[in-house]
Amino acid sequence: MSTELLTVLFFGSLVFFLFLGVSLAWVLGGISVIFLYFTWGSDAFYMIASRMWSTMNSFTLISVPLFILMAIILERSGVALSLYRMMHLWWGGVRGGLAIGTVFICAIFGAMVGVSGAAVVTMGAVALPAMLARGYNREMALGCINAGGGFGILIPPSIVMILYSMLTGVSVGALFAAGVMPGILLMILVSAYIAIRCFINPSLGPSLPKEDRGSWNEKIVALKGVLLPIMIVALVLGSILSGMATPTEAAAVGVLGSIISAAVHKQLTFKLISDASIKCLVLTSMIMWILFSAYAFSTVYTSMGAQRVITDIMAFIPGGEWGVVFAMLFIVFLLGMVMDPVGIMMITLPVFVPLIQANGIDPIWFGIMFIIMMEIGYMTPPFGFNLFYLKGVAPKEITMLHIYKSVTPYVLVIVLGMALIAIYPEIATWLPKQVM
Repeated sequence: MSTELLTVLFFGSLVFFLFLGVSLAWVLGGISVIFLYFTWGSDAFYMIASRMWSTMNSFTLISVPLFILMAIILERSGVALSLYRMMHLWWGGVRGGLAIGTVFICAIFGAMVGVSGAAVVTMGAVALPAMLARGYNREMALGCINAGGGFGILIPPSIVMILYSMLTGVSVGALFAAGVMPGILLMILVSAYIAIRCFINPSLGPSLPKEDRGSWNEKIVALKGVLLPIMIVALVLGSILSGMATPTEAAAVGVLGSIISAAVHKQLTFKLISDASIKCLVLTSMIMWILFSAYAFSTVYTSMGAQRVITDIMAFIPGGEWGVVFAMLFIVFLLGMVMDPVGIMMITLPVFVPLIQANGIDPIWFGIMFIIMMEIGYMTPPFGFNLFYLKGVAPKEITMLHIYKSVTPYVLVIVLGMALIAIYPEIATWLPKQVM
């Protein structure tokens, strides 16, 4: 059987069983074993076992459960409430200030926890009702949370970046460094969009009356709420970028910082640690099974002659390497509407990595573009995950149609940011060259 026909059957089976609702780990692993048996025989199973064993021995893999544990503890420790109160007092007097402050909080929260959903759920429960009660435009309030929450997978430390590193061989530290400036750029662009819209039309985000803005003494006291989060981010990122610690060691420092933060907010209890540990075990087990299955998937597809087929297919795409990049990112955008980032990476990167290498594309720059496109897919209809996270915590009068309508301008702003990173790749590549 030709490699082309095997490719159609291989990916056709994948799509078929995913649409049937079968778990991603079972689909990836099961299809891999079946196709390997019929193409190479049972003696070839050692290839999968060998690949999984080398993955299990990866020191970087230990950072995944540590960052997940840190995220869960921070999510339940009261940090978000302190951040929101600080933002409310300092930004409330500015037109659109609550929305801009919410974007900044999402960025800080994302930098602490490394995942997207945590910031969306937390700010959807805390900031959204406050903005709506103060007369903010509904789409403006919904959109800023949706967009800001996506920064969690771009601004380091990011679990998605760790997995990207393991699948592509790119340095985790370099990816973390590469995500800093693009993350800041997107945060500034989104904030600027809110500020300009509210300056032109103040009714979209009215400033708070003077009596609700708080005194200078209250503002100074509220700054204490941001000290711990900034300290945690500085400890984690600073130790990695300075070379003092590996990402795994820095993740352990982050867990310690999250425990201290919970103690400061008087939320540190045995129940919190117990519940966080159990949830961390569940999430880590799910990610590891998907990761092992994905390695089996990529190993089997490579053994079938995947690189030649992919190279031949991409040769027909016009535009040279830019055409190849656009095609890959468009595929990621479509998958982002229906799948989580882990699943997207496991399915696409084994196929994309040979293309990146063949076309001489910088894997760090492509990694940042890849992650931003997953972020966009996460917030776009019809099935972007952030949309449903937000609907789950929004007031009852908020419908999915309202959330869908809020997304478009923010997506366009983020696409503008991607265009800037494409035109000026140094935005993503300069910092890694300086610190690594």
